Amino acid sequence: MNRPRTILKFTAALAIAAAFPAQADINIGAVLPLTGATSALGIPSNNGFKLWPAEIAGEKVNVIILDDATDPTTATRNARRLVTEEKVDMLVGSVATPSALAIVDVALETRTPQLALSPVPVPAGRDTWTFRLAHSSTVMANAALAHMAKQGIKTLGFLGYTDAYGETWLKDMQELADAYGIKLVATERFQRTDTSVTGQTLKLLAAKPDAILVVASGSGAAMPHRALVERGYKGKIYQTHAAASRDLIRVGGKAVESAYVLSGPAVIAEQLPASHPSKAAASDFVQNYEQTFGAGTRNQFSAHVYDILLLLQQAVPEALKQAEPGTPAFRAALRDALENLPAIPVSQGVIDFTGSDHWGFTPESPVVMKIVDGDWVLETD
Repeated sequence: MNRPRTILKFTAALAIAAAFPAQADINIGAVLPLTGATSALGIPSNNGFKLWPAEIAGEKVNVIILDDATDPTTATRNARRLVTEEKVDMLVGSVATPSALAIVDVALETRTPQLALSPVPVPAGRDTWTFRLAHSSTVMANAALAHMAKQGIKTLGFLGYTDAYGETWLKDMQELADAYGIKLVATERFQRTDTSVTGQTLKLLAAKPDAILVVASGSGAAMPHRALVERGYKGKIYQTHAAASRDLIRVGGKAVESAYVLSGPAVIAEQLPASHPSKAAASDFVQNYEQTFGAGTRNQFSAHVYDILLLLQQAVPEALKQAEPGTPAFRAALRDALENLPAIPVSQGVIDFTGSDHWGFTPESPVVMKIVDGDWVLETD
């Protein structure tokens, strides 16, 4: 794919282009945490849009981005504004799970497709209009537990967020661990805004688990990790895919050496075998992203946005056969097109959305990385 040029429109500068009488523009509304506790995820997601071309399937595409400030209430307000005032054909976001969960209600109420950038848990029947561009915690938990089992781990501690992201991971680990011969022996939680987890760390150390899973995101995942190491924990430490960011290494420093991190394959494209289904898309993403933002800047959050482009390049032509952008019929056609696409290799794995599965990523999509000398190293069997 040729290196695309960017078209990025913020709401304050949006101009109504009445000079294009034929087909209406396709408008995409994104709600991202550009400020606040999850901005380390939102900023690279924002950068991902800068790799988008000006057109998809021959139609002009406008991207309108609003900051949710890592606040679910703001995310709801922004999503509603994008649908009612900007008449967007699709919502993207958020990358923070609580905010993404808030947007689900807007998507359902307004019948607008939502492509969430986080593994947002939605009760059955309420995700009719919501698709996830992040791997499900179930898919990632199975990958983590399989790796733990191969490492001979028998007991596990849990240290995670109190919000939807942490609780979803905890539920999956509780349900899946026994099948791998692993026992969850200690569970501790903390708030995203906490600056210390000393009490939780001491309780985990007292339980003496073989490994500890930290469920946090971006640079925020470094604080609990460092606390465990500084208090003398010698076992193995695992991090979820929300921590697969250079910010973890930058903030964690020596403390995160030898940590295992779950991720999609995009951030480690060069180390993927040639036979890997995501090799081509991941390499293309890395080349385009780092040509724009510099060597070593790749991250999975911008990769998710890049993968949305790959999906829309397939789905938009089908939706255009049914309706014109800017209409409820087009939004419905776009949703239907996403559900009926064949399995597509993207930079973060293989996506196969169906009418009954809006998670998409296949079980083979995750990778496990190890931090060695301040860099990612792909774990292989």
